[in-house]
Amino acid sequence: MKRILYKSYVLIPLFLGLGACSKFMDVNVTPNNPTSVTPAVLLPSSQAAIAFVNANELNRFSSVVAQQLSGAGGNPQNYDIYQTNGADFENEWRFDIYGGGLVNAQKLIELADASNSKAYSGIAKIIKAYGFSLVTDFWGDVPYSEALQGEAFTAPRLDKQEDIYKGNATAKIQSLFDLVREGIRDLDATSALRPGAEDLFYGGDLAKWRRAGNTLLLKFAMTISRKEPALATSVINEVITGNNYINSNSGDLNFTFGSSVGSQDPRHIYTNVSTFRDELILSTRYLNLLNSLNDPRLPVFFTKPAANYVTIDNGFRGTLPQPVTSWSRYNRYVTGNNGEGPVRLVTNFQRAFILAEAALRLGTPGDPQALYTEGITASMTLAGLTPAQITAYLTANPTVATLTGTTEQKIAQIITQKYIAFTGNGIELWNEYRRTGYPALQPSQNAAGVDGTRPVRAVYINREIQRNPNFPNPALQSNVRVWWDVD
Repeated sequence: MKRILYKSYVLIPLFLGLGACSKFMDVNVTPNNPTSVTPAVLLPSSQAAIAFVNANELNRFSSVVAQQLSGAGGNPQNYDIYQTNGADFENEWRFDIYGGGLVNAQKLIELADASNSKAYSGIAKIIKAYGFSLVTDFWGDVPYSEALQGEAFTAPRLDKQEDIYKGNATAKIQSLFDLVREGIRDLDATSALRPGAEDLFYGGDLAKWRRAGNTLLLKFAMTISRKEPALATSVINEVITGNNYINSNSGDLNFTFGSSVGSQDPRHIYTNVSTFRDELILSTRYLNLLNSLNDPRLPVFFTKPAANYVTIDNGFRGTLPQPVTSWSRYNRYVTGNNGEGPVRLVTNFQRAFILAEAALRLGTPGDPQALYTEGITASMTLAGLTPAQITAYLTANPTVATLTGTTEQKIAQIITQKYIAFTGNGIELWNEYRRTGYPALQPSQNAAGVDGTRPVRAVYINREIQRNPNFPNPALQSNVRVWWDVD
């Protein structure tokens, strides 16, 4: 399996999370305890690791499966025709997720608690909740309550995705909602140490972390809204009543990488630098969608080195366009000028689209049209359009600007714009498509995989199946839906 390597400034602290891997499985290890490690040392590595998870191989997979990109070679070419297996994400599972971002977040919580530094533990719990949401959304039932516990659980159980999201007191499983709420409470507590510049998301601004935490609650609620509408409604109303969520682009939970070799966004590396750079190309289908909507973000999102955009259809198995330097690829909006990114994890436009959908689907407070317009405006502003340009576009394109038709048709409009706004974050694209069926995606050419069906879950990695008897064997296939996916 191919893998983009870690950045140098993540690698050194991350080794703390890998020291016990030879003895205990990756999902069980906790870092060693060198006395030199402080919350300030561990915070940036835990943050960088979670951003790296979002942007690396999981992003290559999901951006292709959700048809913003097409696979021109290597693993993405297989993903594009729905061929995936238990070797695809082994390094991501072992090193990036459980042995990286999650174990570092857990260690940060322990260090912060030991030093009565609740500001750090609050941030770490929000990061941990986000990280576990990535894992369960990708794989479904996963090690959660017994993970990251070292020798206590060398073969952790798989907690049901339902219990991960909702909690289960009998099984001693804390819900993701309560983990975030606990993190927010920690941010409000007295803290002996407080983060500063080492907080690579917000520079120690705890007010922004509170808003991010509450917006993450909105994201989790909308994820399960079709399976558990009453719970989703309750959480969304709770957040709306608190009125303390991301409401401007300056509050987005973004991670910015470095611009020097070894510290760059993996999307920049696999788009422009590494031997993988000719494995991905803009999807013809996504180009057609943006062109059909006259979307002004197209040249911001993707390059046009030749006279026209150069793309291939999803699942294409003919002669690739030449020269490869003419291909349309991620532009600087995604990769940054020199690899900085940013990775957009939780955003203002996302919050607006969530509340617009919730108002329509669940009857929560808010004007769906106003919130929908707010989401489009926030995304276009991030893309560099001026207010005058945005107004002109919406005026000239009323079929885009105005929600029309049935409730379901309006939701389709909202999700389509959310799909466009999240260009570069394939995980969100795939989640939204599985959750809602929007935008409508046709099967790839030459579709293979399981009965030619688009994957709706990742296959458990081989290593875990072989060593942990709690994993299903044979593994669940890619056509088995996760709990919250009701379509």
